[in-house]
Amino acid sequence: MKGKVYAISISKSKGVPKTNVDEAILIENWGIEGDAHAGPGERQVSLLAIESIEKIKEKGLINLRAGAFAENITTENIDLLKLEIDDILKINDVEIKITKIGKECHTKCAIFHKVGDCVMPREGIFGIVLKGGKIKKGDEIIVIKKNKI
Repeated sequence: MKGKVYAISISKSKGVPKTNVDEAILIENWGIEGDAHAGPGERQVSLLAIESIEKIKEKGLINLRAGAFAENITTENIDLLKLEIDDILKINDVEIKITKIGKECHTKCAIFHKVGDCVMPREGIFGIVLKGGKIKKGDEIIVIKKNKI
């Protein structure tokens, strides 16, 4: 399975939509340099498919963009829902190991309140940075299934 990096997004504080950037440095066992969500733990990097964002746009939020769900990497042409824990995403030299699929949403976000739905709790995935390096918008993403390693 192959796809590409549709967008990269970071924020200086938690709880806000992220700002799109053209490239980013991923730091091993930390996350994206300069992002508020970086740090130790199983959710160093978050990913969401642009196809998931399009589903919510169809419900009436036409101004949604990559980063609106606070995801770090917006993917394109990868079925993130077919990934499993311990699968690896390789982007250039960077390796991200999938550690969590979906998340609990304790407080409903602004998107949920406007359209009655949010895809991040169901379709967002999270990972840790096994190998750091630079990624940029448009880079190819290669999925390495855990049973193929």
